[in-house]
Amino acid sequence: MADVPDAFQIFSNPVVMAQCEPPYTLQKTEDMLASFIRQNIAFAVVKRDEQRVIGHLLFKQLPREEQGIFEMGWIFNQSYWRSGFAFEAACAIIRYGFDTLYLHKICAETIDPHKSVPLMKKLGMRQEGHFRQHTRGPDGNWADVYWYAILRGEENA
Repeated sequence: MADVPDAFQIFSNPVVMAQCEPPYTLQKTEDMLASFIRQNIAFAVVKRDEQRVIGHLLFKQLPREEQGIFEMGWIFNQSYWRSGFAFEAACAIIRYGFDTLYLHKICAETIDPHKSVPLMKKLGMRQEGHFRQHTRGPDGNWADVYWYAILRGEENA
């Protein structure tokens, strides 16, 4: 919970949250962080030289799916966008998932075709679905959902 100030800086930013959900209040940030800790479903990304949380990676078993199929997601402080941190952290979590947890598949979804989809492709993920006007975006309008995944063994290809 000591990371709440860093997390709040991320989750309260309307630009960061534009493709996710409305910006968080301090209370919602605290609740979300407590939930991540309780459920053990996310990893903090810490910039070592600054000793601060600059983002997080969601990483959990997909509900209602076979064991070994995990979902990953990421949100980073806007000040660190386009610096390679999301790629580095996502590569590490993919390696951890396949090498340590012996997962079969790691998936990710987004409504953001401009920032997240290129990262998914760079990670070696392949598009498995494009669901047209499948969900409501934070602005209340219908948005497409892009679904990507990588299978065990493809991470080294």
